[in-house]
Amino acid sequence: MVSSSPSPRLPVLLLLTRKGCCLCEGLEQKLRTLDLPLALETIDVDGDPALEARFGLEVPVLQVRSAQGDRQLPRVPPRLSGSSLQVWLQKHGFSSQDA
Repeated sequence: MVSSSPSPRLPVLLLLTRKGCCLCEGLEQKLRTLDLPLALETIDVDGDPALEARFGLEVPVLQVRSAQGDRQLPRVPPRLSGSSLQVWLQKHGFSSQDA
């Protein structure tokens, strides 16, 4: 199960989002149902002028936070869910070794 608070032992998946975005809300819901050892942190881009300028309406955006810094993942296809989303994350380099 995805936890809502980062833990130093778990990889952190950052979800850049904005209030009222149905794609953002849907992806967050799907990520929270996965059975992966990770921490999920959501960041509202509208609360940070630099993030808002960088990402604009391109949310949702997923990033992996690790000791090497934040790494952006490719755009998640909105219809992915469950095991397909889990496979997609692994295919794009998100694993428990990212911590």
